Parts: sequence; structure tokens; C-alpha cells
Amino acid sequence: MRVLYGVQGTGNGHITRARLMCKALRNAGIKVDVIMSGRVGERPDVPEFGDYKQYKGITFYHSNGKIDRLKTARELSLGQAWRDMGKLNLDRYEMLINDFEPLTAWAAKRHGLPSVSVSHQAAFTQNIPTRDMGTFNRLLAHHYAPCQHALGVHWYHFQQEILPPIIEPMEQVTSDGSILVYLPFEELQEVIFLLQRFSRYQFKCFHPAIKNKEQSDNVMLHPIDRRGFLKALAGCSGVFCNAGFELPSEAMAAGKKLLVKPLHGQFEQVTNAYTLQSLGLASVLQSLEPFTVDAWLQQDQAEPVIFPDVSAFLANRIKDGTWQDTELLSQQLWQQVSYPSATQLVINDIESGVEAESTALSKIRLTS
Repeated sequence: MRVLYGVQGTGNGHITRARLMCKALRNAGIKVDVIMSGRVGERPDVPEFGDYKQYKGITFYHSNGKIDRLKTARELSLGQAWRDMGKLNLDRYEMLINDFEPLTAWAAKRHGLPSVSVSHQAAFTQNIPTRDMGTFNRLLAHHYAPCQHALGVHWYHFQQEILPPIIEPMEQVTSDGSILVYLPFEELQEVIFLLQRFSRYQFKCFHPAIKNKEQSDNVMLHPIDRRGFLKALAGCSGVFCNAGFELPSEAMAAGKKLLVKPLHGQFEQVTNAYTLQSLGLASVLQSLEPFTVDAWLQQDQAEPVIFPDVSAFLANRIKDGTWQDTELLSQQLWQQVSYPSATQLVINDIESGVEAESTALSKIRLTS
């Protein structure tokens, strides 16, 4: 069996999730070819992708913690994307697995290749709580990278056919009192200025603008390095980051308290922050102000969220051809999830409300 894997390269979360899925697929005996688009100016070294192909595709630009809509529109190359999509030869593949990558998704749709979206964005095509989504973003979620089937990943299923996060198991988790900071969409100097206000704490700050490792008062500055980042994550006491999906998932699984700042203008991050706060899994910061940070720093250590090995489970279902029973797949995986006690109480209330609403609707139908 040979599959094509399309990866959106604009965020490290897409790459991390696809990297784990490609490894699991190959372990299951499936051949995988990878196409990445949206990554501008660099070619990430991802051994699990093999000799992958890279295209410009469609990407989003940001500035000062917000989506830069003008630059995003100015840099669009729809004609080039259409030509690149038309050149893709899909004859050798049995299916496409897609993580919000438009070129392969539209090519598969055009050629009738079976396709499944395995992404966080696919969860937004389901009936789940959102914030600031609007009509444009709703259309974007459904049509930016359209696939025949959607297997969204999220921190809770909301009674939909959604899977738990795909994360890498972490070994030797400790807690040295440090705080891991990863705010790539914020200006580095503003982040450093904020962190230096809390001189009693030690911060390990990773940022794309950092080129060399150096100490700045109580802030250790690190260039982006996956191995060093995972080591810092395993040893820290808390994580302060933007409201993406993959890093908060890894932090929760490692039992790290979590503070998130959503990227304004990006409905996914705004919704993620709302969901994390609603489930009692994180504190939320709307701007780089010290008061929320101070209160969060004084919080106790978090309890871990136990997630199953979704990538191996899904890869085996793809191999034996049973992955299309998405309802059963979702149920089997969520049965293996364990939340902290406070979050479980919130979820019990959510599920009780859903049950009560269902009962009320049944009574209305019976009397109508």
C-alpha cells in the first residue's frame, strides 16, 4: 500500500503531527510519499518525511501577534498554486492523507483519489463550540483543503466523530521550576521585557529570531531546535505559548501548567484558547501584560492528561481498511483518555447537559 501525505508547512504543529503519522504508517508497512506547501524561505529537515517535495502553496503572514491580512493577500500566488496542483501525478497512490494542505487535497478531489483529512482544522467542520469563526473562516475550514472524510483532532470530542491529539510520548518528565516560553508570533524584545519583570523565575525562551543561545538576566534564549525544545519541555514546570494545538497538547500530556496567548485574527487560536479555558486546562492571556502572568506563575503544578497512541492506532486501521468507521474509531480512542479531576467534572456537566437536551427533544417529538 502506498499513500500520499499532504502537509501544511506554515506551523510546526502540522509538521509534528504528520511526522508522527508518517512514522506510524511506515511501521505498519505502508509506503508514504510527502508533499509540503506553505513553508516560505526554508526546507525543514524531517527524516520521517523522507525525500519529500515542497511547493510554495498558500501561506499566512503575521506581524506583532496578529494575522497580517494585507501581506497575506499581497503574497498570494493562486496561479502558481493551480499550476503546481495540476502537475501532481496521483496514479500510484491508493489514498491521500491530508493535514490542511490545499494542493494535494484539490488534486485528489479532481482525480477521484480517496482522501481523509487528519488535522485540527478538520475538527472545525464538525458541530463544536467556536469563537470568532464567521462565514469566511467556516468556508475556509470546509473548502481550503477539501477531503472526502474528516478526522479532526481536539482536546474533547463534543459528541462528534473527533479523535484525541496525536502527540509524541515523552520520557523522563521532571519539574525543575523553569518556564518554557514559545511565542513565535510575538516580537522577541517585548517577550523578553515581560519575562524579566519576574526575576524570581527562570525562563527558557525559544523564538525564530534567536540565532545563538545566550543568557539575558533570568531568561535563557534558545534558537529553534526540536531536540533541545523537547528536553526543555520535559523538564519545565509550565509552558507559556501561543494558542496553537500541538504544543498545548504535549504540555498537557506532560502535566505542565499552561498559559496561552491566542494569535489575534486567527479564529483557530481564539477558539483553542476559549476551549482550553472552558475545560479548565489552561489560563488565557489576551496581551503581553504582567498581571495574568503573575497569577499563573503562582498556580500549582498541573495534573497530566492521558492520551492514547492515536498515530499507531489510526495507521493500523488504515492498513486493514477499517478507518472509515469514524464513529467506532472515535469511541475506541476516547475510552482511553483520562483527564485531571477538575476537568472531568467540567466534562461531566457538559455531557449531562447534552443528555438533558436530548431527553427534552425526545419528549417534544413524542408529544408532537
